[in-house]
Amino acid sequence: MPLSPQHAMIHLMVVAASSDNRISPDEIERIDALIGQWPVFDGFDRDDLPKVANECVDRINGGEDIETVLDNAVKAIPPRLHDTAYALAVEVAAVDLTLEQEELRLLEMIRDRLELDRLVTAAIEAAARARYRRA
Repeated sequence: MPLSPQHAMIHLMVVAASSDNRISPDEIERIDALIGQWPVFDGFDRDDLPKVANECVDRINGGEDIETVLDNAVKAIPPRLHDTAYALAVEVAAVDLTLEQEELRLLEMIRDRLELDRLVTAAIEAAARARYRRA
């Protein structure tokens, strides 16, 4: 069954969170907060978040490779929301204030599939770094 755009964006956030082989409590909290705050999730029932997130994890654990999961998610997101989807993935990846090589590679894979301009993605990444920087 095809994903809805909202479910697809949640899948991208879950994949971004799990790129270092674990999803931290901070990442889960951030995904929930983003769903509650960003207008793109208006109408989404936040009680469905565990189910949607588990569907993504089940696909990966069930043998679907990460590229297929990404392709299915990107296919469900309209082009006008591609930059939003990338920004959500970056927000989740940046939560722990360090981006490991796996996370950077995954963001690159998402960026390439969304066919976003490199200047746009650099701006999104710089904005996330600024938001999470501590004094």
